[in-house]
Amino acid sequence: MSQHTQALTEFLAGLRYEQIPDAVLARTEDLFLDWLGSALASAGSHPIPLFEHYAARMGPADGPARIFVNRTGSSAYFAALVNGASSHLVEQDDLHNSSVLHPATVVFPAALAAAQDLGKTGRELLLASVAGYEAGIRIGEFFGRSHYRIFHTTATVGTLAAAVAVGKLLDFDQQQFTHLLGSAGTQAAGLWEFLRDAADSKQLHTAKAAADGLLAAYLTADGLTGAQNILEGEQGMAAGMSSDADPSRLSDRLGTRWALAETSFKYHASCRHTHPAADALLELMQREGLCADDISSVITRVHQGAIDVLGRVTVPQSVHQAKFSMGTVLGLIAVHGKAGLPEFHTLAMTDPAVAAFRDKVSMVLDPEVDGAYPARWLGRVTVKTSDGRTLSAAIDEPKGDPGNTLSRPELEDKFRRLVQFSGARSMDEAGVLIDRVWRLRDTNDLSVLA
Repeated sequence: MSQHTQALTEFLAGLRYEQIPDAVLARTEDLFLDWLGSALASAGSHPIPLFEHYAARMGPADGPARIFVNRTGSSAYFAALVNGASSHLVEQDDLHNSSVLHPATVVFPAALAAAQDLGKTGRELLLASVAGYEAGIRIGEFFGRSHYRIFHTTATVGTLAAAVAVGKLLDFDQQQFTHLLGSAGTQAAGLWEFLRDAADSKQLHTAKAAADGLLAAYLTADGLTGAQNILEGEQGMAAGMSSDADPSRLSDRLGTRWALAETSFKYHASCRHTHPAADALLELMQREGLCADDISSVITRVHQGAIDVLGRVTVPQSVHQAKFSMGTVLGLIAVHGKAGLPEFHTLAMTDPAVAAFRDKVSMVLDPEVDGAYPARWLGRVTVKTSDGRTLSAAIDEPKGDPGNTLSRPELEDKFRRLVQFSGARSMDEAGVLIDRVWRLRDTNDLSVLA
């Protein structure tokens, strides 16, 4: 085991609730509410009922861990599986920029399911979640940009992040965390090829990451051993999944840099790679007083990661695939002023004005934007107007980034909108859940989160 992996596992084993700054704990509560809204928003939407059916068929009839979309109880494993799938469908869950990881959708399903199963407190859940975020983000950064081109980082790294969170609930020591990473890492998988086919694999990725991370932790607690150098070994994850891995990222300022606090919230209900350009176009149109018909073309200047992911989608075949279409997202922004869940589900695939605008949009690789990525996600657009003008706009911090974040009132509003979209909870029930999340630090019985 290298010094960097050892430093990471020693940090995880030694981390205590009292060491975490209040601002980081508050941010964890913010992220938890944001995740819960995403999990509830997908109730009834394909393919989530398929995961519910599988859990009902293969899991217990009841259990201590809660499946949010249908209010049923199950084992920790199946609750993590379904909640991991459901919170990644509507594309409203969080993202950490430099690791290109969606931590919430893998960490919280596993951590909450295990915490409910083990009878843990809100403080123990928050501690475990911080551990999962801190480890997952650093492992994502370790793998580098090359990993993300082929592998869905939230699926691969997410398995380890989920495992760490559950391992912390089980109070693992340094050696157990080492075995845990080995058992989680050898299961880690998830490929981007599904985007070409509008397939449902993205939800399978997060479902399995959360559930397999939990599985690895419970088996480790019972004595299962894992590879001692799964991240950096000659036949480990980086060897097979990266060409630019940087081991120093694994131990980067542990205990002083709280990477969780760098995580961004999603404002638009689409792939995060579309957000910088969407914000830049919205700013330009408001500044210049333009409507969609005034625009003859839009060039979005993007990083290579955006081209790798969004470039696979030309004419979207489903609502979910539309969220990975730069033209569709900008079409909703230009024609309707927003790209939220209602717009995607009622207009993205049916509004001819959105389709017409989609065909006006192109992506080009921009050296400045690409050089800043993934630490910063810059938005740059150039617009040609129907009266012959060329206009540009630049956004350095998209809405939701730490420097342009969502306030608690904005997060509460987003939560209510997500819940209202699916009807999974009444507005009164939504208010109760919000209050319970804001009181997590003082909660001794996590069964109230249901």
